[in-house]
Amino acid sequence: MKTAKSKIGNSGFTFIELMVVIVILGILAMVIAPNFMDAPDEARQSKARMDIKSIEAAIKLYKLDNGTYPSTEQGIEALVKAPETGILPKKWRKGGYLEKRNVPKDPWGNEFIYLSPGVNGDYDIISYGSDGVSGGESFAKDINNWEIE
Repeated sequence: MKTAKSKIGNSGFTFIELMVVIVILGILAMVIAPNFMDAPDEARQSKARMDIKSIEAAIKLYKLDNGTYPSTEQGIEALVKAPETGILPKKWRKGGYLEKRNVPKDPWGNEFIYLSPGVNGDYDIISYGSDGVSGGESFAKDINNWEIE
């Protein structure tokens, strides 16, 4: 009687197959990784734009109530605390004009720059970007209220 021989085959990967997979994964990482690395900086820029729009809305409400924009000297602080210098507001809203009742910083932890009257309009609101200084390119580029649509 003949016995059935079991065929035990090699079910593993060869060295060449492993190298091909590693090369493919390396190429994918080189193509995809830069897109993920820029995502946090793009998110910070988007947040800065949204914060500037929020500050703009609060400044417009301030003007509706008081007839003038806060001065440069009073700054954005006038939106959370009634100014005690310059032209004093006539009907400053109790609780302020910003929802969180504190002066926001830009996503990089720097103060927003506020000028009134502004160089580019009634007022200017500026975030100097990731480097915190005027000018710059890419993620260090300034974000200005007059350039936001």
